[in-house]
Amino acid sequence: MMRKLCILALVLMGFYQAPVLAQDINVCMQDLSIFAESAKVKNYKAAFEPWMRVRKDCPSINVAIYSYGERILKDYIKNGTPEEQEASKEDLIKLYDEWVENFPKKRNKSVIGDIISKKAQALLDYKLADLKVIYNTFDQAYKQDAASFTNPKLLYNYFKTLYDRYKAGDNEITMELLFNKYEEVSEKFEFESTELAKKLDAILKKEESGTALTSRESRSKRIYNVNSNAIGTFLSNLDAIIAKEATCENLIPLYQRNFEANKTDALWIKRAASRMDSKECSDDPLFVTLVEALHALEPSADSAYYLGLLNDKSGNTEEALKYYEESIALETDNYKKAKILLKIANKFKAAGRKSSARSYANKALGFQPSLGRAYLLIANMYADSANQCGDSQFNKRAVYWLAADMAKKAGQVDASLKRVASRTVESYTGRAPSKTDIFTEGNAGTVIKFDCWINRSVTVPSL
Repeated sequence: MMRKLCILALVLMGFYQAPVLAQDINVCMQDLSIFAESAKVKNYKAAFEPWMRVRKDCPSINVAIYSYGERILKDYIKNGTPEEQEASKEDLIKLYDEWVENFPKKRNKSVIGDIISKKAQALLDYKLADLKVIYNTFDQAYKQDAASFTNPKLLYNYFKTLYDRYKAGDNEITMELLFNKYEEVSEKFEFESTELAKKLDAILKKEESGTALTSRESRSKRIYNVNSNAIGTFLSNLDAIIAKEATCENLIPLYQRNFEANKTDALWIKRAASRMDSKECSDDPLFVTLVEALHALEPSADSAYYLGLLNDKSGNTEEALKYYEESIALETDNYKKAKILLKIANKFKAAGRKSSARSYANKALGFQPSLGRAYLLIANMYADSANQCGDSQFNKRAVYWLAADMAKKAGQVDASLKRVASRTVESYTGRAPSKTDIFTEGNAGTVIKFDCWINRSVTVPSL
């Protein structure tokens, strides 16, 4: 009997509490609507009080509490009184923690890496912690959820805070740790760049087929270009700061010292070989040791490419080409294949084998149409060949029209190269025949054929 009375009491309590709970939610929903509408029109002062009430009473009712709350607090940090600014900085850090607690996912995918990296950036921007705490917060974001940690600026600062600790003499940060983190972050940049390229290439292929883009596709293309440009900018900044430390004088003794302990670690060897190759340290015997160890341990596209490079340096051209082709065959990812092809194209260009370089650059574009650097490579080779291709001064200079056209394509397919491509187009156009030259020659509209390795033609512009 007593048990039945207890159950009845609990049921009655539920009935009496339900209206109260529903009432609380209704109040929260009203406040949510009020602050959201105010925040949408950037009236953050009007949004503040109803937003704080919802945040306190119903913290898990809607993610808008955090997405708009971030804007509200940042506005107070920018425009509030000194007291409001300081309080809002501290509160913003708390907001990110609450965000992770209440809405760690978006569309069933984790956003923890994104949120915690924003927290780390706020700690950095507002000088709320020392470099170690800031770096550890970035590191937490990356280790806990690298998939959603994609913001190029924040990825750059993840490495930059470690680099600043190293330069400040922090004994916890060794040169090896610095290089390892650089490789890890730069690989993340490459991954995000490839993911964008895949989306952009689908749109470029549709454009090339002559099919008009939808308004949504046009908007997406603009967003992809903006993000691609940001990745290119921050990756260049990343390379610039590590370049001061990643010299052959530093790399070779470091890798020699650590090779024995890492000779069975394929990833370590691959990264070491890649860094030595990119810094032009591949003439050192250590590079041969690394490459042979990598190929024996894990024959791959990378190890085959490096074997090709070694044979190239030894003058074994045919053997080098065999390994280059093996590298391409071993690679299954089209975007990685494109990057290998472009590397090979650059090696052929450096060796003066321009026709082969163009062939490999075009193969790279076949796998990744948005690989603007392949177009720039071809443009530069055309420009370098102006004096060798043409039977008159006018025709020699006409080569620059071809070069400018290739450079223009680079900027069209890769937003991160737009500035470089634009300057290159301007330079090459300035070297091409002028309107006065065309008038003097009287050849407007005629076709000039280049019989050298270029084996292309160009139409003289009409006046």
